Amino acid sequence: MRLVFLGPPGSGKSTQAASLSARWQIPSLSTGDLLRDAIAAQSDLGKLAQTHVEAGELVPDQLIVSLMRESFGAPATQKGWILDGFPRNLAQTQALDTLLQIMGQPYGQVVYFDIPEDLLVERMLKRGRQDDREDLIRQRLQIYNDQTTPLINFYRRRHCLIEIDGSRSPQEITDAITSALRPLGRD
Repeated sequence: MRLVFLGPPGSGKSTQAASLSARWQIPSLSTGDLLRDAIAAQSDLGKLAQTHVEAGELVPDQLIVSLMRESFGAPATQKGWILDGFPRNLAQTQALDTLLQIMGQPYGQVVYFDIPEDLLVERMLKRGRQDDREDLIRQRLQIYNDQTTPLINFYRRRHCLIEIDGSRSPQEITDAITSALRPLGRD
């Protein structure tokens, strides 16, 4: 099972990735976690990423793809994986396609968590994180819309997109994902 999870911040991707990763015994690969781990380990890629993070910059696509390449080389990913937060733009999508083709690990489905913006803002404000002010949340959502929304149509044209109502409860979302995948012979 190889899945890509797409959706705006606060849509429940990470919650579902963790739940389904445990259920299916496959790793969930989150670019945020990979970056934090690489920085903490002070690996070569981590040191490069740290310079961008400390400067308040986005980590370049090429560096993110390199982190993903390392992750796909791990034995645990041979059975499958769930990508959480990657790819985020068309350049990363093309790099992912190339990387997976080289490694012989194509993904089957892309799960898109569709949720109204006002509900996202409400959810993120309830988390109480220091950087979860409404103006910053709306700014992050605008960046998401600009960069990631084109991927939805890209994957829709490829006929591999599963659209899930992200406004439902976590259990209802899990059930919807597993039901959508079941006809494809996956559970």
